[in-house]
Amino acid sequence: MYSMLPEVGHFLQECPSSACNPLADGGIGSVICNHHNISVHGFLLHDPSDSPDTRRALFSLLGESPEGPRLGEFVGDARRQVWQHLWELRDGAGWRQVGPRERVVSAPEPALHPVVPDLPSSGVFPHREAARAVLEACVPFIPEAQAVLDLVDQCPEQAERGKFPVIAIEGLDATGKTTVTRSVSDSLKAVLLKSPPACISQWRNIFDDEPTIIRRAFYSLGNYIVASEIAKESTKSPVIVDRYWHSTATYAMATEVTGGLQHLPPAHHPIYQWPRDLLKPDLVLLLTVSPEERMRRIERRGMERTREEAELEANSIFRQKVEVSYQRMENPCCHVVDASPSREKVLQMVLSIIQNNCN
Repeated sequence: MYSMLPEVGHFLQECPSSACNPLADGGIGSVICNHHNISVHGFLLHDPSDSPDTRRALFSLLGESPEGPRLGEFVGDARRQVWQHLWELRDGAGWRQVGPRERVVSAPEPALHPVVPDLPSSGVFPHREAARAVLEACVPFIPEAQAVLDLVDQCPEQAERGKFPVIAIEGLDATGKTTVTRSVSDSLKAVLLKSPPACISQWRNIFDDEPTIIRRAFYSLGNYIVASEIAKESTKSPVIVDRYWHSTATYAMATEVTGGLQHLPPAHHPIYQWPRDLLKPDLVLLLTVSPEERMRRIERRGMERTREEAELEANSIFRQKVEVSYQRMENPCCHVVDASPSREKVLQMVLSIIQNNCN
C-alpha cells in the first residue's frame, strides 16, 4: 500500500489506465495517519499485485505535482507486522528513502472519529469562502470550476429572504420528495426551486467524478446560488426548495465518517449547525419511508441514481448514517414526515405542518 499527500491525489483520480497501467487495478481511498503525534492526511492506494512497477509509476506520476510530494510505502513481513518506508523527491537527486523504516501500530480509538475535526474544511463547509477556496484551487485542472465561481460571485454575500415563507423539503431518493414538492408548491402557489440549481446542474456529472472534497465544494456553492434565488422569489410568493444545505451536509458526513453510527459526531455537535452566512429556511421537512418501501419504489421506477444514491441501496450502514445525520440537524431541525401513506394523506400532513409553523 502507498499513502500520498492530498495535493497529489487528483493526479491519481485523473490518471488514464492506458498511460499508468500499473495503477489501474489499485483502489484509492482517504487516509489519516498519526506520525510523531501529528495527523497526516492523504490518499491510500492499495496495490493487489505488489509489483515494483507500481512504485515506479507513482514516482513518475507524483513528479508532475507542483507541490513537494511525499510517499509512504507500507510493507508487511512474515511476522504479520506492517512497516512504513518514507520517500521524498529531492531536487536533482530523484526519489530517495527518508530515514529508517518505522513500524505501523494501532492507536486507541479516539473520543471523536479522526475526520470529524476536519469536516469544516473537507466537506461540511461552515461558510461560503471555505467551499470557494477549494474550487479556486481546482481551476487549473477543472475549467468548469471557474464558471461555478463566476456564478457564485454574482450572488450577494448575505442573501436575505423576503416576507413569504421558505420551506425546504429533504428526503432520501424514492421517498416521494419530487411528488410532494410539486404538490405543495401547487397548493401554496409557491415557487419551486432545486439544489443544485439548473444553472450549474450541467456540470454535475463532472464534479461527481471528482474527489469528495471537490464534489462537496461544488454542491455547497450550489446552495449559495439557490439562496440568492430564494431571496429574490420570497419577496413575491412562498418558496419550496427541493433539497438544500441539510442534504449536502448529511451525505458528506456519512461519506467521510467511516464505520458505524457510533462514529458520527454526537448530537448537538457544532457540525450540525446551519452555516452562518447561508439564507435559512423557515421550515425543513424530512420525508421518510421504510428501507423496504424505498427499494420497492426504486425497482418500480427503474430510476437513474447517483453514486451516493446507489450506495444507499447497497450499504445499510451508510443509509443509517445519512438518516441519523438528518435527525441531528439543528437550527433549523428537520420535521420528520412519514411518507408511506397515500400521496393525498402525505400532502395533507405536510400542509398542516407548514400551517402550524409558518404563520
